[in-house]
Amino acid sequence: MNRLIISFLLVTVLGISACSDDEPQDAVKEIRMSVSSETGFSSVFGSEQPIECMLVMSEDNPGVWEPLGFNSIEGFTYERGHEYYLSVKRTILANPPADASDRTYSLIHILEDRVVTEPEVPVDEKITSEEDIEYHDLCPFEKYAVSKGYIVDGNGKILYDDGSGSSLPSYDAARIWLEDVLDKGDPNWVKFESVPYMAIYSFVLSPFTDEIRLVRNGSSGPMFKDVIPEDEFARIQSMQSGEEVHYALILANVHKKGLQKLEFTVKKQ
Repeated sequence: MNRLIISFLLVTVLGISACSDDEPQDAVKEIRMSVSSETGFSSVFGSEQPIECMLVMSEDNPGVWEPLGFNSIEGFTYERGHEYYLSVKRTILANPPADASDRTYSLIHILEDRVVTEPEVPVDEKITSEEDIEYHDLCPFEKYAVSKGYIVDGNGKILYDDGSGSSLPSYDAARIWLEDVLDKGDPNWVKFESVPYMAIYSFVLSPFTDEIRLVRNGSSGPMFKDVIPEDEFARIQSMQSGEEVHYALILANVHKKGLQKLEFTVKKQ
């Protein structure tokens, strides 16, 4: 009897061990990853608007910058304006959560940390007119909108022109908000939410100069002072009441290729 029990237990243990060996296992590997000094945007499930994120290039997809959340590399803190080269532990999950990525990352070493200073974004010397701006594939299309124009009073206060009386912060802190208005029913919606279609830059077409400037957009749009520099803002303040000027932004992706042209007005109160 004892021998039968022992034999049964051995068969059971071996059976459990065999089943365990057959279960899929997480794949862990040390890889190298580059992190850009520039940020991008990514669409997140449950969020109406794309959110700002890091742009990374890894051994998983060499030659391609991809979005990755700021807190997606355990033990690593990203600083804007820094360019990194990292050694990270990549884990490909055998059973990832249904609403999450199948990959996780944790920092092993920072191999390089370089500060990239960009006081101004240079425009390609070949771009001297709007016609010189090359558009990305399938663009322009109606993805973004500037929902309101602006009113400026003689004291430099900036208001929305929607009649609400709502004002923006100070000139130095005001932002020109870009709204993502693309219909989610568009057959290319998923594609258009990827990095090549994110508005990272804006080419500024000003009514006061033929020069085309390139500015960096933040997470929600360019700063007002970058689009309308101090000398132009002063000229707007000196205009007659009711006068208005028209600006245009040609939104561009991380490769500085055009996405869409947007226009807005600035009116003197």
